[in-house]
Amino acid sequence: MSAVQRLESVSRNANEAAVYGAWERFVQGENDIRGVRPEVAISWHRCRDQYHVDPYLSEAPAAVAEVAHPLEHDVVFAELGFRAAAMVHEVANFGGIVTVADATGRILAEWGDKATCSIAAGAGLAPWFCWSERAVGTNGMGTALETQHPVVIRREEHWCQAFHDWTCVAVAVRDVVSKEPIAVLNISCWRSELPASARGWLANAAAHTQSRLRMRARDGGDQLVAAYNQAQVGSTEPLAAVDTSGKVVVADDTASVLLGVPGNAPAVNPAVRWNPRLPAFVDAVRYASKQASRNPDWIGSTQIFTHLVDEPTPIGICPVFQYGNLVGHLISFGVPEGEPLPDAEVGAHSQGQPRRVVGVRESRMVLLRLPEVTLAESEGNEVWLSTDQGRLRATSSGLDKLDNELANAGFLRVHRRYVVNLSRVREVERRDRGELVLVMDDNENTIVPVSRRNARAVRRVLGI
Repeated sequence: MSAVQRLESVSRNANEAAVYGAWERFVQGENDIRGVRPEVAISWHRCRDQYHVDPYLSEAPAAVAEVAHPLEHDVVFAELGFRAAAMVHEVANFGGIVTVADATGRILAEWGDKATCSIAAGAGLAPWFCWSERAVGTNGMGTALETQHPVVIRREEHWCQAFHDWTCVAVAVRDVVSKEPIAVLNISCWRSELPASARGWLANAAAHTQSRLRMRARDGGDQLVAAYNQAQVGSTEPLAAVDTSGKVVVADDTASVLLGVPGNAPAVNPAVRWNPRLPAFVDAVRYASKQASRNPDWIGSTQIFTHLVDEPTPIGICPVFQYGNLVGHLISFGVPEGEPLPDAEVGAHSQGQPRRVVGVRESRMVLLRLPEVTLAESEGNEVWLSTDQGRLRATSSGLDKLDNELANAGFLRVHRRYVVNLSRVREVERRDRGELVLVMDDNENTIVPVSRRNARAVRRVLGI
């Protein structure tokens, strides 16, 4: 072993000892987790304080017998199985195993080194066992399902002591409309290091699978526009088409005012669909999606508060399918036909408005009051908060999720990369070509661009 290798080995052992010491303190109830990576620290908090996972669990629990999911998920499982089979030779060469699990963490299939598979079976790291964070705490598969990017969990970073000999890297594949996880692809090694290329293999496999989902989602958008155009014939009621998560694909002039989105501007691509920023409306659509998935003949109705209207507006919700797959709904305003939605479902979102936002500084979690947050900015797969406590990484997995959490709390999405606290806007500037920019009231007087698609909503809420 060379001098450089010996130095690296000493450094690695010291880091592992520091992480193990932090783990010992944390499972005993202390909060001193210096030396632990932020994403692991956040996961440990979930395991201890939210999921109450036993850190001395010796093996994963058996998976539940049945979980309902659409055919689209089966297609993803098959695609990931093909991708895993293509990399299994390289993985077996360094003593690793590859697993595919579903959105609940149930392992569906496993390939790789036979000796490692045998050891894994003793820990329940095999088909018919569950590896969600809720089941076994911090681990590659379970933690990847909780985040928006590939995750590496090394040895003592695992929540359960029995898994401290394992190192894992995993990436989740998510529905491009709802952003909910569908499946997770994972590579694990026992008492050895993962090769640097392992993360790239997984990211490439997930990207190929995700691209197929995006194509299908665009087809679903086309189907919603077609259903909207057909429903408009002979109808005088305001009409909109939304996807299964409540994003607006197209709306007529009247419906667009009620929903606060551009009128007659189809957004087939799921990446650019319009967010109505009406939490109760989004809750109603998501409830409708669950009902229609179980019963294709279901039609619903409810009342919601819309933009610029003081009284609740009745709406009818009619599901739209493509090849038997639910792609969204037609929303008819003033037409309360169909099964009434439970009141609890319509107001679920507004009851859960956050009072704090959580940021991360090194290994500490910082609890921020909403007025302390100036803006949130997306950088790749991460979200950063500009706050009175400095620049912090948000724990929310994606700007869309944070936008939804803060939609009724005085925050507004003004650009694909920015969500701002409206109470922290000091100035509004109009540039030469008519573009709007916001000047925030922080120490740096941060300038935030306003995209053209969001300019109307900014003018409306700021009264300009």
